[in-house]
Amino acid sequence: MKPLILISNDDGYQSCGLQSLIEALRPLARLMVVAPDKGRSGMACACTFSVPVYKWLVTDNDDVTVWGCSGTPVDCVKLAFADVLNERPAMVVGGINHGDNSAVNAHYSGTMGVVYEGAMKGIPSVAFSLDSHDAFADFTPLIPWIRHITTYVLEHGLPKGTCLNVNFPAIPEYKGLRVCRMAWGEWKNEFERRPHPRGGDYYWLTGAFELDATAAAADADRVALNQGYIAVTPFRLDATDYALKAELEQALDNFNP
Repeated sequence: MKPLILISNDDGYQSCGLQSLIEALRPLARLMVVAPDKGRSGMACACTFSVPVYKWLVTDNDDVTVWGCSGTPVDCVKLAFADVLNERPAMVVGGINHGDNSAVNAHYSGTMGVVYEGAMKGIPSVAFSLDSHDAFADFTPLIPWIRHITTYVLEHGLPKGTCLNVNFPAIPEYKGLRVCRMAWGEWKNEFERRPHPRGGDYYWLTGAFELDATAAAADADRVALNQGYIAVTPFRLDATDYALKAELEQALDNFNP
């Protein structure tokens, strides 16, 4: 029997990216999809606390079952484990996201929230993103690479507490694949102020991302994308700064008021 893969995203279960991901993974596994009913970009690891969460069956055929969910991407994964799955999946996969999740943007991403949640449950988890916000982008070039990476993870697994963040440039043919580190950068001018017709101002999230010049090395994920490479970045859930921990132990532990 083929392994089971749990899929979710942050663009909604009707998105072209998710449909392309189903096409890519259908030959490899049985697929259980639990995804938001509409776009939930930028939700990161957000959970719903103030209102109920609902789910409903969308399709169930040919080793592919799709559930819609009223919650966030993380809600979708949690709900799948609580009330949908009858067995532990071999993998959790997020995407294919419309828009890249390279550099520090990974920390905002609902697609990454999917795989963070999977990794927290001890399951090998991979997020796939395309550097295009076009709702009808061409995902065809990604499919063989997605199958290649997924097959590797199904066969070899990932260390506990880690996941993979895979970003594809929006080009028809790639120069290759680079295993990368997260590039450092910063968003500038993040809100645009506009006058409200009924008085006062309102704000629209916008901005421009600037890559840190000190991080512009070939092994940085955003740089790899800019150069036409697929960027595969391993992420570790344990965010402890162990070097600073050791320093603070020396500096603070001996305080005696």
